[in-house]
Amino acid sequence: MPSTVGASEAEEVGVEHLLRDIKDASQGQLSKQIIDKINGLKALAGKLKEMRLYMEGVLNGKYRYNHMIIQNFQDIFNLLPNLNIDEMIKSFSVKTNDYMYVLYVSSLIKSVISLHSLINNKIHNKELEEEVAQKEKEAEEEKKKRQEESAKKAEEMLNKKAKDDKPADAADKSADKK
Repeated sequence: MPSTVGASEAEEVGVEHLLRDIKDASQGQLSKQIIDKINGLKALAGKLKEMRLYMEGVLNGKYRYNHMIIQNFQDIFNLLPNLNIDEMIKSFSVKTNDYMYVLYVSSLIKSVISLHSLINNKIHNKELEEEVAQKEKEAEEEKKKRQEESAKKAEEMLNKKAKDDKPADAADKSADKK
């Protein structure tokens, strides 16, 4: 059973806006993880700023000193990893290099594919130009052929007319002689 779905222009625009907001399914897991980490770091930066503002408020006398809050701050900072260990620095470097290698290779592959598409497009355009030139040449040859045929027919008609006129002229001349 055939059916169609129609929508007004306003509805179409609304659907287009919704589709833009949908995450691209072609995005890889790596890009999703990076976006999640960026969002997490932004949230962490916001919380650290909030903690700093609280501490500045306590130092300025705006807030009362609260042992529970300070103890929570201390627990948070104690749970942070020590990033000054050589093994940790090397591990981060290796992981970063691995990610950069994947990005570099992906970029190279994308460039090669783009160049391949460009070359194929140039070849296709050249073939189309050659086809157009060939068709123009054939059309020109056909036109010349028709002109030659027309000229040939015209010449034949003139020759035929001349032949028809010659016996009449000969009859006129013989009539004149008598």
